[in-house]
Order: sequence, then C-alpha cells, then structure tokens
Amino acid sequence: MNLSTFDLNLLKVLRALLQEGSTTAAANRVGLSQPAVSASLSRLRSAIGDPLFVRQGQRLVPTDYARRLAETLPVLMSDLEGLLTTGSGFDPATETASFTISGTDYFAELLMPELARIVSDGAPGVSFQLIGLDPRDYLAGVRSARSDLALIPAFELRDWAEETHAFTSEFAVIARRDHPATKNLATGATLPLDLFCDIAHVVFSVEGRRATQSDAVLANMGRSRHVAMTVADFSGAYRTVAASDLISVIPAELALSVAHRLKISVFRPPIPVGPTPIHMAWHRRSSRNPAHGWLRVTVAEILADLPRRYGLKTLAQAEIPETS
Repeated sequence: MNLSTFDLNLLKVLRALLQEGSTTAAANRVGLSQPAVSASLSRLRSAIGDPLFVRQGQRLVPTDYARRLAETLPVLMSDLEGLLTTGSGFDPATETASFTISGTDYFAELLMPELARIVSDGAPGVSFQLIGLDPRDYLAGVRSARSDLALIPAFELRDWAEETHAFTSEFAVIARRDHPATKNLATGATLPLDLFCDIAHVVFSVEGRRATQSDAVLANMGRSRHVAMTVADFSGAYRTVAASDLISVIPAELALSVAHRLKISVFRPPIPVGPTPIHMAWHRRSSRNPAHGWLRVTVAEILADLPRRYGLKTLAQAEIPETS
C-alpha cells in the first residue's frame, strides 16, 4: 500500500464498519450515505489487499486480518485525532463528534437523558454511546479506545490513565410502596435493622456475587440477611422491588429518580453503607484533545449536580421528585 496516496478518512469508515458490522449503521455513525460507505469499503479492499469483511446474513463479518486491525485501529485513530486537534477549540454547535462512555446502567437513567437534551438543544453533530464496564477491568474499554471515558468507583489507576472526582454516591433502601412490612414507615425514615435482615433482598452484582459491603457490615454486627436474587444491572433491582416483596440497597440518587414513576418507597439504611466516590477516568492520550475536554466538562457538570437533585438531603426532606 502506498501511504502517500492513501486517504486517511477511509480509516474512519473502517473503524465504523468494525464497530457496527453493517454499512448502513456505519454510514449513520460517520455521517455518510450507505453507498458512500460501500464505495469506501471497495477502496479499502483495493488499498489493503484483503476483503476485510464477508457477508453473513445481514451482517458483515470481519476477516482474520480485519480482526487484527480491530485490536489496534481504535487506539491509533484516537491518538491521531488527538494529535490533529490539539490546540484548536471544540464547538459542539458546529462540529461532529462521537463519544463512548463506559459505566453501569445507573448512568443510563441519570446521565444519558441529560446528554440527550444537550444534543437536542444545540449539539446536532454530537452523539453518545453508553456501554457496560468489564467487571474484570474497569479501564479495559479506555485502554483499547473502545470507550472515551469510564465512570467508576475510585481505585488505583494505571500510569497511562487520568481521573477526576465526579460526585459521591450514597445508598438507600427501596421497597414497593405498599409493601406489608414497610408501608407504614415514612419516606426518608431509617428502615429498622430487624426488617432489613428479615426481608429478602435483591442484590446488584454484575458477577452474580451474593455478598456485598452490606453483608460485611452485618457480619461485624453479628447479623445477616437473606439474599433471594442477584441481578446484573440496577434497573433489574428496582424493577424487581417494584413487582415483589423483595427490598434492595441501591444508590440514593437512582432510587429517588425512579421512586415516583415505579411507586417505590425510599428509606435510609440501618447500617453504614458507603458513600462511594465516583470518578471519571480516561487515557492520557486524550487529555489535550479539545473534544474530549468538552466531554469531560459536560459530564462532570451533570454528575456534580446529582447529589443536590437526588441525594439523601432530598430524602431527608421526605420529597420524592416528580421527574424521572
């Protein structure tokens, strides 16, 4: 391949095809027509000397060569984009950018709707994706450039990563509003320890672990609880609670944001759980990228406001927000 005549814009198309497995979806991602993406794929095949993709039903399956490219291309593209944009500004009203954030479904409820409003109000060329965290390595997506930003509990970072504190999340206990054991308790009251231990729990755990921080605290008190179920996302926890006599310990901000809609009562836990500092983490290669800087500032402003809107101070005032 002659690099001097190679169109680097083709790499953006290749990255989108590797991510989407479809010329139509790739076209939407990069802002081109489907025929233009197909033409770019033909040019890539000619320049590289490999088919890159074979059709399997409605999807394009990458060849072995393309799979190898998929491991390094996102990192190289991120480095290149950072190099070429450093020193210039980023105007979300006029520029195009696609950002991927890794985090739990907590952020699907409390972050993504706010980002959608920003897109609707004045950033038409900006798009966002939320993907799950790898429970074995929270920064795996950031390292591979699959995600631009990770929203994670604070922990010791690698030397190639940077972080900043976003907000501190406290925890609450939730039960359905007409739960026979809790319906006479006032919103914001502390759930009695005996009830906390006697009522069966649904626990959030991506790995399916039944024991959490709550169980360690209870064990130190000589107490225990019954975990009847685990779920891999927070929405599974609060929806299960809304439809059953199980209770759950989830972030207070999330509990209060869905309480009105799902008819859930929110209580203070009878044991010390948390609070948990939540950090934004990213790869150092993106630190001077103006578009990435805009992303960090935008996300930080939204998250910093969550404790005020949905934190335990709101719970103490016995106010369940009407919005979700």
